[in-house]
Order: sequence, then C-alpha cells, then structure tokens
Amino acid sequence: MSASDAADPAHSNPPASHVAPTHQPAFVTPRTYLEGARPMAPPTPILSALDREQMEGLRAIRAFLKVRTSYDVLPLSYRLIILDTSLLVKKSLNILNQNGIVSAPLWDSQSSTFAGLLTTSDYINVIQYYWQNPDALARVDQFRLDSLRDIEKAIGVAPIETVSIHPDRPLYEACRKMLSSRARRIPLVDIDDETRRHMVVSVITQYRILKFVAVNVKDTQRLRKPLRDLPNVGTYSNLATAHMDTPVMDVIHMLVKKNISSVPILDKDGTVINVFEAVDVIAIIKGGVYDDLALSVGEALLKRSDDFPGIYTCSIYDQLATIYDTIRKSRVHRFVVIDEQSKLKGVLTLSDILNYTLLEGEENEY
Repeated sequence: MSASDAADPAHSNPPASHVAPTHQPAFVTPRTYLEGARPMAPPTPILSALDREQMEGLRAIRAFLKVRTSYDVLPLSYRLIILDTSLLVKKSLNILNQNGIVSAPLWDSQSSTFAGLLTTSDYINVIQYYWQNPDALARVDQFRLDSLRDIEKAIGVAPIETVSIHPDRPLYEACRKMLSSRARRIPLVDIDDETRRHMVVSVITQYRILKFVAVNVKDTQRLRKPLRDLPNVGTYSNLATAHMDTPVMDVIHMLVKKNISSVPILDKDGTVINVFEAVDVIAIIKGGVYDDLALSVGEALLKRSDDFPGIYTCSIYDQLATIYDTIRKSRVHRFVVIDEQSKLKGVLTLSDILNYTLLEGEENEY
C-alpha cells in the first residue's frame, strides 16, 4: 500500500475490532413520515383521441346549456293548459285526451299558487289505489285532483317531488334539477311584478331540451363513441318485458315497481314487436272507465291515437351523435336497443342521455 493510499480515507479499512459509537436510533413511524408529505395527486388518465373528442363535445354542450335560459327552449307559439286542483280526476282525463297532452301544471285557486304537475304517474297511482280498494271504485267520479297526495299515502308510495324553475335561470340548472328529482319535465314559474304571485309560463320536457341541443349545437357530432363503450348509458339487465296477451295491470305493476316509463313487448321468440308506455294508461282509462284495466296489452295498444309516433330502435354500435340526430329529426322519447335479429338488448331513455351529457367526466372539469 502506498503512502498516498494510506492517506486516502476512501481506501482505508477499519481494524476488525472497531466498534461504531453507540447511540439511540431515531425511529420514524409511518404516521410522522406521512404528516410531512404532500398528498399525491391522482394520476391523470390517458385519453385516446376519440375520448378527447367525446369530452370536448360534452363540454361544448354544457357550455351552451349554461349560457341559454330555460325560456329560450320555448317555441315561438305554444298553448298552455293549467288545471285547478279542485277539478275532478275524470274531467282532467278528458281534457288531456281532447288536447293530446299527457301532463299539465296544477293551480291552487285557494292560495293562488303553483301546486305541482299532473302526470301519468298520478293516474297510475289512482289505478293502484282502486285496484287495492275495489269497493272505492263507485266513488271514482267524485275524486278530485287536490286529493292526489292522499292517494300516494294510501298506497304507500313516495310523493313525487315538485320542482320548478324561473324562466330566466340557465337551462343547465333546469337540467340538473330534473336529474336530481328524476323528473321528465319541469314547469317554468315566474313571479308577477305587481301581485308577487306565482305565474306558470310553460313546461319544458327532456325531449324539448335535447332537441334544442341537437338543433343548435353542432358539437353533438363529436360524440362518436358507440353505446357499447358507454356502459352506464342505458339499461341492459333485469329488463321488464311483457307479451301481447299479458294483462295490462301486470304491466302497470312493473312500471310502478321498477319506476320506469315503458315496458318492451316481445313475441314468443323474444323479438321486439312493440312497447307499452306509461302514457298508454291515459287512453285506457279515458272518460274514467277503469273496468278496461282487465284487458290485455294487445287490446290496450289498439286504443292509441292515430298520430302515435311509433317505436324507435338503435343498436349498441350506434353513436350518441346518431342518437342526437334522430332526436333532432323526430319526436323520440326512448330507444329500444336491439341486435341484428331484433332481439331485445336494452332500453335507452332520454334521462340516460341527459344524465350522460351533463355528468360524464364532470369531476375532471374543475
């Protein structure tokens, strides 16, 4: 070993008997270690070009909904039918049928206030009540709209949440209210400047909102991902189905139990041949004739009006861009998802489309 090596501590070895000085080790617990550490940000997902385009399209739609008011959705001319809560249920049915509508705002003339929305769900509740209490059928002609909440309590269903929005509020806010309450339509309620009383302006539906988007937002064409790649859009399992000879009351029970608005009708081979909708109930009990509830689905569907728009279908390979285009061109309330042999695969509702359009990827936008 040279003198230079001996002087270099990097090359010197301690004698075998060398013992390091003793000291108390400084233990570091996981807790004290983590206290000084900054929280790790979640990894940013890697998006494909198709995913990025899809998200850009959704953001463009949301930006549009946030700058347009609920009033903007209304057509240049329209009619509004408001029913007083003191009106008989039988008469309200006649009014809806005569005017070709399936819902109407309610007005409490005692307090001069908006009293909610009359929908097919209310009539289905009445049917459920009289089905459970057949002795009460004789009193059906005396039943008034202001007793609908009593019917809900009697059959044990939760009251439908009453939501409304001011016409000047952003359309985005109206959509969020509809989603949170599971409502398919929302009344626009203003306040009179002089009397300070409620004033119902109109009612906007999911269909009218989505059509408004489809007509005015070209970015819907950027939603090119097929339904098969959107697993949370639509219902594809535990589907309620019926046949043409299924009793109508069985289908009504399905609508109530699953809280749905339609039941696909299949033939013996499982092919989709029609759809029974909640609005079909109104035609069945037209004029307050509840005895027709004993008929079959096939007989009930014969009572539809001649202007029934028909059944709209799609496949899991269709894009939301195509779905929006169909809504722009036609009056659509749902899509029955089928395969190449017209066998049932699922159901895509306007609620599904609106929910996806507003909420998909929202947590990454802030």
